[in-house]
Amino acid sequence: MSKVLVTGGAGFIGSHVVDLLVEKGYEVVVVDDLSTGRIENINEDAKFYNVSICSQELREIFGKERPDFVLHFAAQVNVRKSFNDPKFDANINIKGSINLLECCRYLCVDKIVYASTGGAIYGNPQYLPVDEKHPIKPLSPYGASKHAIEHYLYIYKNNYNINYISLRYGNVYGPRQDPNGEAGVIAIFTNRLLKNERPVIFGDGNQTRDFIFVEDAANAAILALERDVRKKTLNIGTGRETSVNEICNKLRSIIGNNINPIYSDPIEGEVRRICLNSDNAKRELNWKPKNSIDDGLKKTVDWFIKSEMN
Repeated sequence: MSKVLVTGGAGFIGSHVVDLLVEKGYEVVVVDDLSTGRIENINEDAKFYNVSICSQELREIFGKERPDFVLHFAAQVNVRKSFNDPKFDANINIKGSINLLECCRYLCVDKIVYASTGGAIYGNPQYLPVDEKHPIKPLSPYGASKHAIEHYLYIYKNNYNINYISLRYGNVYGPRQDPNGEAGVIAIFTNRLLKNERPVIFGDGNQTRDFIFVEDAANAAILALERDVRKKTLNIGTGRETSVNEICNKLRSIIGNNINPIYSDPIEGEVRRICLNSDNAKRELNWKPKNSIDDGLKKTVDWFIKSEMN
C-alpha cells in the first residue's frame, strides 16, 4: 500500500484524516510540532515525527520515508492571531508550505492534498452560496496566506509535475477541536456551557457560517487523495448558513443549560455571512456531507462529555 505523509496529523482535522488512512490500510507518517496538536490524537499505527514544517529537518524525513502522497493540514489557523502577528502567520502558512513543496519536488511526490479555507478567502460574498469562481478578497492575513499557497501549488504542478488538489473547507467542527488553542466557536461554546460558564458571542450573533462536521471534512480529503479530478480547487461545505446565535441556542438545548451568552465587540477581519457551494466536490469526488448540524453537534457534545470523564 502507498505511503502518505500528513502534516498537522496530531491536530484537529489532520488526526481524523490519519485515522481514516490507517483504517484503509495506508502506511502513514505524521509530521507535527505539537504547537496546537496533541500527542494523544495520533493514531498508534502511524509513525510520528515531532518536527515543524518550517524546519530543515523536513527534507531529511522525506528522504528517509519517501512518501508517495502528502496531505497538508499543518497551519496557523487563528484569524485574530494573524492580525496580531502577520509575520508569524506568513512564516508558517507560506514559508512553511513552500518548504514542504520543495521537499515534495525533491522526492517527486505524486500528489498533494492541501487544506485551504473557504471561510476566509472569499471575503464578504457577492452572492450565496459561494462557488469556486467567486472573486478572492480575503479580509485577514490568515485568508491571504492560505490562498497564496494555491498559487504555489499551480506553479509546482506546471513546472515540476506535482499533482495537487486544494480543498476550501467551511468552518469545520467536532471531536478533538481545542476550545482553548484554536479557532472554533462550537468547541468554545460547548466547553463553556458544560462548565456552566456564559459563552461569549462577538458581535450580534447573526453572522453566519457554513459549519461542516470533521468526519465529513476528513472523508473529503481521502476522496481527494484517491480520485483523479479535473478541477484542482473544490469547496467543501454544506451550502447552508447557520448563525452563531443558532449554534448557541442548539448547544444550550442539547446540553440542557439555559445560561445566557455575553455579547462583545465584533472581531476584525471576519466575514458577516458565508456558505459554500460544493457542487463541484459532489461531481468530482462523489462527496457530500453525511452529518446534519444537529447530528454533528450532538456527537461533539458527547465527545466533550466523555473527554471530561476521562
